Amino acid sequence: MKPKCMSRLFSAMLVLALMCVPGQNALSQDTREHKDIVYARVDGKSLGLDIYLPANVESPPLLVWVHGGRWMNRSKDWGVPTSFVDAGFALASLDFRQSTDARFPAMIHDIKAAVRFLRAHSDDYGFNSDRIAISGSSSGAHLATLVGVTNGHSQLEGAVGEYESTSSDVQAIISYYGASDLTTILQQSTPYGVGVRAPALENLLGALPEAAPELAKLASSVNHVDRADPPLLLLHGDRDPQMPINQSHQLEGVYEELGLDVYFDVVHGAVHGGPEFYAPDHLERAITFLKRTIGN
Repeated sequence: MKPKCMSRLFSAMLVLALMCVPGQNALSQDTREHKDIVYARVDGKSLGLDIYLPANVESPPLLVWVHGGRWMNRSKDWGVPTSFVDAGFALASLDFRQSTDARFPAMIHDIKAAVRFLRAHSDDYGFNSDRIAISGSSSGAHLATLVGVTNGHSQLEGAVGEYESTSSDVQAIISYYGASDLTTILQQSTPYGVGVRAPALENLLGALPEAAPELAKLASSVNHVDRADPPLLLLHGDRDPQMPINQSHQLEGVYEELGLDVYFDVVHGAVHGGPEFYAPDHLERAITFLKRTIGN
């Protein structure tokens, strides 16, 4: 197939994927929602989050959701996987500084501040502060995974928010087609993927990874995994045209080398997002993983 035709095909596949809001069902009428809670203010900007609490579940475990958008767009309202709320989990969806507002690691500082805020206010909203998982899709999965494996990291904890003495630790991670190594991602990408990812990485890091190697390493979860890290579930489409599946394979490999709890659920035929990731078998695997790691 000619390069121009391949580019058009990948573009069409991406549009189709993005048209499908992942895992988002109509919420039960009994679901309790708390919207636009300000968890921190930084650089004159209020950072907000939304909390969804399942009906008839006392002190449910919490899933923190980090949206995708190439680190530079979308918001906490996009792609919220409400299927997990229907399954009995509380869910918090976050806004954070985009790469158009501040460069890495600003967004990691924000997300960790949100986790600290949520843990500090768990009694106010009625979820269990000892059972918190984090998840995200695409660039959001990159950020969520990095937060999950860097508890206490001096450069990544930051000083955002009012709860610096509260832990930002999480007990489980689910990554939906995320990046794990920004030093290898472009070499692993298709030409189409490079066209999508390179400008986004420049915005995130201030330069391409090869020109900012130390920052790229800091932003790569594969460099931070240790034996204390939480269980990890990876989902990635084997036809993803813009986020190389090898990014998930790399992280799986590092976890396996250390004997950590990891499972890679390859979504056969899937591209970058889409309803396939929340088909019954894949959704059930994610729910079972959460029940095993943070309970229900």
